[in-house]
Amino acid sequence: MIQTNRLDKGYFAYQQEFEDKALEVLRSGWYVMGKELAAFEEEFAAFVGSKYCVGLGNGLDALKLAFRVLGIGPGDEVIVQANTYIASVMGVTMNGGTPVFVEPDEYFGIDADRIEAAITDRTKAVLVVHLYGQACRMDKVTEICKKYDLKLVEDCAQCHGSDFDGKRTGTFGDVACFSFYPTKNLGAFGDGGAVTTDDPELAKQFRILRNYGSEKRYYNMVVGENTRLDELQAGLLRVRLSHLDELNEERCRIAEKYTKGIKNPKIQLPEVRENTTSVWHQYVIRCEERDRLAEYLKEKEIATIIHYPIPPHLSQAYGYLGYKEGDFPITEKMAAEVLSIPIYNGLTEEDQETVIKALNEYE
Repeated sequence: MIQTNRLDKGYFAYQQEFEDKALEVLRSGWYVMGKELAAFEEEFAAFVGSKYCVGLGNGLDALKLAFRVLGIGPGDEVIVQANTYIASVMGVTMNGGTPVFVEPDEYFGIDADRIEAAITDRTKAVLVVHLYGQACRMDKVTEICKKYDLKLVEDCAQCHGSDFDGKRTGTFGDVACFSFYPTKNLGAFGDGGAVTTDDPELAKQFRILRNYGSEKRYYNMVVGENTRLDELQAGLLRVRLSHLDELNEERCRIAEKYTKGIKNPKIQLPEVRENTTSVWHQYVIRCEERDRLAEYLKEKEIATIIHYPIPPHLSQAYGYLGYKEGDFPITEKMAAEVLSIPIYNGLTEEDQETVIKALNEYE
């Protein structure tokens, strides 16, 4: 079976470096809020191009704290694309905010041309999600946020290293939120997350909130949380970060091979926006007979996954918002058609050819 992802491949590629770092951390006797975290924060900020990085326990905590430090609360609206993963929306609602959904464009990002129509006197922020590894249309988004004095948050969970018009994702908003879940391009060996920002005051608030609301131990300024990127994960992430450019390049080569090789009129291939790079967190095709295609590939021993089958506005969790089927037809059509095919570091050319052949033979 060709899996959609193989995490062991990423480990074995740099096995000695990972094991040396793990032993170094274990032998140090310091496992939380130490030098590995400080070094990772400095190195990841430099990679992104931001002034500050604050390591956190996971990507959802990054989103939740981002809206908290930006002052989003009950009665406040945040505009977000309807086709995102539900965690993006949870970051808003956990603070009492209300998500206002807009449709995506053909590149799976927020349709920037629909944002202004969704703005009300309660709108406080826009959340963009750089889905599947490709940046949203950030020139238009930033222009709208400046025009209406709105906060801008980037969900960068799937786009470590992608650019829009030569500028890296994670540097456009007031805050950018990252996940280091093991499947991500920059994946840890467990949960992990971070925020980046150019605002020193926001960075300070994140550092306080992640550690029980204290800047100095046992002196609690606010009711905070326990959401810290631990030393072991920070150290292992430093190893992978040192190879991230080459890892992203490998994904781009796999994606290029798929794009050149898959030629089936029933299958719509993903496209990359002009002046934009993708780091191909996922290679997402579309097919009107998606479920039939997925079953066909399963019979060929090729695994697939759907990102995502149920849009947040139709989830049981957000039933209280009152949305119904048909409210966001573009999003709902995508949810019925999208299918992620295998892409990961270490995917062999032979397996790539097998996937391409199977898709081309689908009738």
